[in-house]
Amino acid sequence: MPIKPALTELPIKTAASGFYRGFTKDVTITAKLLVGALILWAIAFPDQAASVLGALNSIILASFSYWYVYVMAFFVILCFALALWPTAGKLKLGLESDKPEFSNFSWFSMMFGAGIGIGMLTFATAEPMYHFGSNPATIMGDTEGSTAGNVRDAYIWSFTHWGLAAWASYAIVGLALGYFSYRRGLPLTIRSALVPIFGTKLSGPVGHAVDVVAVVATVLGVAQTLGFGVEQFIAGLSRIGFGDWLYTTAADGSQSSSTSAIIFALLIIMGASTLSALSGVGKGIKWLSNINMGLSFFVLTFFVIFGSTFFGLSALFVGIWDYLLSIPGNIFTVWSATPMDAFVANVPASVQALPAKTLSAVYDGATSPWGTLASFTEGLPEGAASLPAGDIAAAYAAATESRLSGWQGAWTIFYWAWWIAFAPFVGVFLARISKGRTVREYVLGAMVIPALMCFVWFAIVGGTAIDLELTGEANGAIVGAGQADQLFAMLGVILSETLAWLMSILIVVLLLTYLVTSADSAVLIINTINAAGDEGPKARPHILFWGAALALVVGGLIIAGGLGAIQTAMVIGALPFSFVMVLMGVSLIKAIWRDGQRIKHGLPTTSVVAAEPAE
Repeated sequence: MPIKPALTELPIKTAASGFYRGFTKDVTITAKLLVGALILWAIAFPDQAASVLGALNSIILASFSYWYVYVMAFFVILCFALALWPTAGKLKLGLESDKPEFSNFSWFSMMFGAGIGIGMLTFATAEPMYHFGSNPATIMGDTEGSTAGNVRDAYIWSFTHWGLAAWASYAIVGLALGYFSYRRGLPLTIRSALVPIFGTKLSGPVGHAVDVVAVVATVLGVAQTLGFGVEQFIAGLSRIGFGDWLYTTAADGSQSSSTSAIIFALLIIMGASTLSALSGVGKGIKWLSNINMGLSFFVLTFFVIFGSTFFGLSALFVGIWDYLLSIPGNIFTVWSATPMDAFVANVPASVQALPAKTLSAVYDGATSPWGTLASFTEGLPEGAASLPAGDIAAAYAAATESRLSGWQGAWTIFYWAWWIAFAPFVGVFLARISKGRTVREYVLGAMVIPALMCFVWFAIVGGTAIDLELTGEANGAIVGAGQADQLFAMLGVILSETLAWLMSILIVVLLLTYLVTSADSAVLIINTINAAGDEGPKARPHILFWGAALALVVGGLIIAGGLGAIQTAMVIGALPFSFVMVLMGVSLIKAIWRDGQRIKHGLPTTSVVAAEPAE
């Protein structure tokens, strides 16, 4: 079969005049209708929206857990394969004469800020603390929660979720976009990455569908990130004295962010980000990202000096070693729920003889991933509580696989869906800032270095929190705080009241800069996809629409069902784009292999004219 020259043109029809001038109307209008419908549904019928989304989420978790796990494993393997593949590794994202536009520090700063900054402030404390209490090892009975013997397993799972897999998913999208945009001169939009598979068909409905899926996934992925940020922003405002109106207290004593607080936070965040987007990014994102990185290093240095440094460093080095050893097993492991009939078949006869209603209650308790044998025993219904202790323990053990499945769905599958939904946003951004770098340099830089930075944060900041609880100094103040408040609670334990207040202000400012940067970038990137890859300035109404849409998706879904509602919508929205990402990986393999053949035959592998550099 003769080797043909690479396709270097992909015409995408955009409106020549009118309100949608410069935009692909099929993509833009469809995406607006889908996102608008979700917003109206969540606001007008919150209970119905929460119920239907929850049911869809349950179906996806039951049917696609294997898919999410194996897809993320594919991304990790493919990234390392491309970096090690001699033909691929030396190819540039651009023409041979192109040089990197940004210094390594600015490049890394922008990658880190766009891809993980907000989540880091929330989860660097919260995730190690949670896994310290419960993780697969505690569910299987290998370790005891909230003890020194569970620290290593806490970090295995923290690093698994925020390590190579997360950044590999981002790297694949960014690599595919950069490769086809800057080497081939194709538009900087998601559909261009599938040209080796679908060819010029992507100029029509197939390409429009790909870009719509990417826009919807981006909106939901960014909404999830902003949702976590909004909750922590409100917690920070409460800590620095903005008043009791920020929270509402339920009848059972639990607190949640008030509607007024959510609206107030979103007005500040989305107002600032929309103003920034209207003025155009220029060097603004680079400047703001460098500020983010500087403040982040200041906070990290603070914890190195005032936190549990030795404990944190030990957690870092031991954790990385344990994580690397765990990758071959954890990256492919999928746990399945235990059906009722299988559970009944494996419990003692005394449990099988219970009335159907009582047996169902025992099954529900045994399969819940959030309890222990002690809490399961305490919560047994009347009629089952008098069973022999050995039979109760056997019933609990019979549901171990189900508890593992529930834990994996709530943590690992959620994260894999989050990273996939966030990948169009981060991927387009990575492509824009990585022109002129080789494939090997890009993959290793975009996947390994940010992952290591995440590990440092989790070990030093999260390690300090764990150590304070282990030694009894925190006396439950950190573990008892809500997820969004744990970082501020830890500052209250370490510092005096005045210094904790001052440090909390700095954290709130840092969080706000991350939120504004992420929302600003998201609006611009959504409009870039809608405009067939055109990165030029966009009309004010389109910027305002997507800024408002992001705010309404976050606010509407939080008010309808809390962060869980955003999580549910995001897991659903990520599924279609996961198929697109797999095709992007296959497309890259095909394109690089064919480029290697073209080089051997003396055929060009790049466009004649370089694409305009990203601002």
